[in-house]
Amino acid sequence: MGHAGDIIAELTVDHREVDGLFVRIEHTTPAGERQKAAEHLTIELIRHAVAEEEHLYPAIREHFPDGDLIADKELADHARVEKLLKDLEGLDAAGPEFDQLLAVLKAEVTAHVHDEEDNLFPRLRQACPPEALDKLGDKVRRAKRFAPTRPHPGALASRPHNRLLSAGTGLVDRARDLATGRGE
Repeated sequence: MGHAGDIIAELTVDHREVDGLFVRIEHTTPAGERQKAAEHLTIELIRHAVAEEEHLYPAIREHFPDGDLIADKELADHARVEKLLKDLEGLDAAGPEFDQLLAVLKAEVTAHVHDEEDNLFPRLRQACPPEALDKLGDKVRRAKRFAPTRPHPGALASRPHNRLLSAGTGLVDRARDLATGRGE
């Protein structure tokens, strides 16, 4: 994922791409293809989450009077999704557990997306000048380029405060992906 526009446009396009990836997984029959689609979904969700953690949630903390409470809730949502992605990673795409966990993951992601688009994004557009939103969009695109591509549930809490660690983990993940052909 990587588009143009302010942070809200960038993240909204990401949301639509994730919606499409869920549909792709649900309508793909061969287990190998479902597994590849699930890997692609995981890569995109992790990159998106890291970018939000590094740039969206700090902006919410700064610009909303209740920003700390909201950002902490969003981070908790991300922690649940990342745990689900880690669990999904170990499942056979042909098994019933895969479909069950995918349904839980989709429900969690869909609720999170609706909350952002219906509540956070309109408030952010009112609270921030357009130039600030544009700069945040650039930062989000840059963050996604260097973000990890695999779930690391234990590292979630430190990621927003340690961008160097996140970039290093991203480098290792991309090297592993290249060596294994994951995400192609």
